[in-house]
Amino acid sequence: MIVRPPQHWFVRLFTWHGSVMPQILFRLLLNLGMSLIALLLYPWLTQLNAHLTLPPFSLLGIAIAIFLGFRNNASYSRYVEARKIWGSMMITSRSLIRQTLCAVNEGQSAKLAANLLIAYAWSLNHSLRETSAREDLQRLMGHSQADAILSRHSLANMMLLKIGEFYADLLRQGRVSEINYRNIDENLNELSHCLGGCERIATTPVPFAYSLILQRTVYLFCTLLPLALVADLHWLTPFVSVFISYTFLSWDAVAEEMEHPFGEGANNLALNAICTGIERNLLEMTEQRPLPPLKQVDRYYNLT
Repeated sequence: MIVRPPQHWFVRLFTWHGSVMPQILFRLLLNLGMSLIALLLYPWLTQLNAHLTLPPFSLLGIAIAIFLGFRNNASYSRYVEARKIWGSMMITSRSLIRQTLCAVNEGQSAKLAANLLIAYAWSLNHSLRETSAREDLQRLMGHSQADAILSRHSLANMMLLKIGEFYADLLRQGRVSEINYRNIDENLNELSHCLGGCERIATTPVPFAYSLILQRTVYLFCTLLPLALVADLHWLTPFVSVFISYTFLSWDAVAEEMEHPFGEGANNLALNAICTGIERNLLEMTEQRPLPPLKQVDRYYNLT
């Protein structure tokens, strides 16, 4: 994820890192090639009196822009919901440690709870990104317990079960009252909702048929557009065609990237930074040292 400081508008025009230009550059080059072909074929098409006109493309362009807007809104809604879920997870983790410190009034139990909650956050992070959680779980729980969790299918769900068993043991030992345990259990249920919300977003993308028909229409529009522009623009056709194609292709690329907020792209959620923030908060609350170094999201400054 990239968070940029305020930049001058002229500098931002030439920003490359974090934009979708690397993804669509080849497609823009194809459109440029199609524009040059249209220029070469124009005299021959004129003799045959066979060329496309602009009115159909104007109507189609308006329709594509509307549907791209809907798709971008849907993708951004998924992104915002994912960020709210992880924000709720951070709040709930802090609340659980605060309740443990106040209800149990014994530091060792709070430290164990903090390590379990940190391991839960990292296990969910790795599950969503389909990366290995072995290193983080072994660091937080030890090799034997980490191996037992890693042998299961849903790491985050098993970590949540382990956290529930930890607090249930405190209740059976009489170290936490039933009233406090009821409040703690409500926060555990909130963590379960966070897990379910992340799984829902990760496993339910925008319907494939919707994305497919939109992409086919955009690519067909961009391919045929030079044939419609060449009669009026002539040698300006490549410039205008590539600019219009950039607009539609970039919207499509942004929507596709935002549709998967848990990825590791420049415009996805900074899950590693969020998990490190949770870890630092919980370790500090339970007076554990050393704190992990704060992970900053990708920041690019204008150094000139």
